[in-house]
Amino acid sequence: MLKKGMTLLSGQKDAKWWPIVFTGSKADAETPGSIVWQLRPGLKGALERAADGGQRYWWLNANPKIWTFSLEKIGTTQSYTIRSESGHLRRIPQNFRDAKPGDKFIGYETSPTKQIVALGTIVAPPEPDTVGFRSDELLVNRIDYADIKADPDLANMEFFKNPNGSLFKLTKDEYETILDLVRDANPDGPKKEIMESYSRAKFLEDVFIEPTKYDSLVALLDDKLNVILQGAPGVGKTYSAKRLAWSILSKKDDSHITMVEFHQNYAYEDFVIGYRPQEDGGFKLTEGKFVKACRQAQSDPDEKYFFIIDEINRGNLSKIFGELLMAIEKDYRGQPIPLAYGDKSLVVPKNLYIIGMMNTADRSLAIIDYALRRRFSFVDMEPAFETQSFGDYLHRMNNPVLDRIVAVVKQLNVAISKDEALGAGFEIGHSYFCNGENAQPGWLKRVVDFDLKPTLDEYWFDNQSTAEEWKKKLSDAVAEDSNNA
Repeated sequence: MLKKGMTLLSGQKDAKWWPIVFTGSKADAETPGSIVWQLRPGLKGALERAADGGQRYWWLNANPKIWTFSLEKIGTTQSYTIRSESGHLRRIPQNFRDAKPGDKFIGYETSPTKQIVALGTIVAPPEPDTVGFRSDELLVNRIDYADIKADPDLANMEFFKNPNGSLFKLTKDEYETILDLVRDANPDGPKKEIMESYSRAKFLEDVFIEPTKYDSLVALLDDKLNVILQGAPGVGKTYSAKRLAWSILSKKDDSHITMVEFHQNYAYEDFVIGYRPQEDGGFKLTEGKFVKACRQAQSDPDEKYFFIIDEINRGNLSKIFGELLMAIEKDYRGQPIPLAYGDKSLVVPKNLYIIGMMNTADRSLAIIDYALRRRFSFVDMEPAFETQSFGDYLHRMNNPVLDRIVAVVKQLNVAISKDEALGAGFEIGHSYFCNGENAQPGWLKRVVDFDLKPTLDEYWFDNQSTAEEWKKKLSDAVAEDSNNA
């Protein structure tokens, strides 16, 4: 039936091609309409591929019970045969024949993972009746099945019609919709910046430790992969940890560093994985910072990454690490470890270095248990008053008051180290005095009155006479600076 005002392509009633009048489902023959062209899906797809140079798009399934994208190195070529292990043709075998080198794919891991985990490219097959593929990117933040299923633009995906299979077609629009989801969760971030370089020499200039100790620290980290810097407050543990990472990276690149701070309420669910409340109600299984750091390092295996844990002994370490006590050990790096939630597993890669900082002067903190201690090397961070680099700093400062205070603190540390109730782990650190080049007048008196004296009251809460003795010595040393306050 012809609509009113409709013309034929050729002007003849027996024409093979007809324009289609778009008027709505309830229009009758007298309703005027607009003429539009509609191509059958196969022809539409062919034209789109021609515009893209013949490129197609695919959804590639991996069964994590058999293999996972996560265990394959970026850039490694793998293949799927057109037949299963039992010799039967896989579902939709034509997809295997249609996939050509240069096509793009979305890498999805089936149950129990049920997440998009990788992006990649179809490559030349190693042999007939196979499809070759290469993972180009492992996702740090994976895309859940529920998020894909909820997107109306993906409702007609071939995968959703019957997900039992290995290789499914995607339209260009479907691929780009999924890519938008991926990039929202995994932004490319800032474009390649020219990072400020950072060397061993710069570290030794900034951090007052001897060169031989720095070399030992780097060697320990390379050998064990896990190191804890331990010492009293003020010895520069946190300051040193980040700069240690920079020095190994040879640049100030914070994108390769993840930092967390443990506390008494910090849990496995924060660190690894757990159910978290959602804004719209209900709970969602959410990966913690350590898992995301592992994904990031795993997706970039030729680079080094660092996970820094401040106040590591403030948390319940067995509760926080759980089964990862084994996974972080060097001999188990690179192997999948089942997690406590959702039948998921995690690989802790060998290029992720863990640096913890431990406060030795807090009596309220528990001693690290031997199971965790065995997985780490421990490095004592001591006051640097006797190092050459700190001596150079004092020389540059040329401040007699600072010189006198440092002399008193060095004597004070001898007394602290000899005290049976305290010991070397309670000595006063040098970082209290490292703000001199940017300090305001009176800063030394403020350090003495509001940092050091309260610390001594805490140390000798049961021996006030000793505390008062040392507080007076500090006051006498800083007396001349008070006139500048």
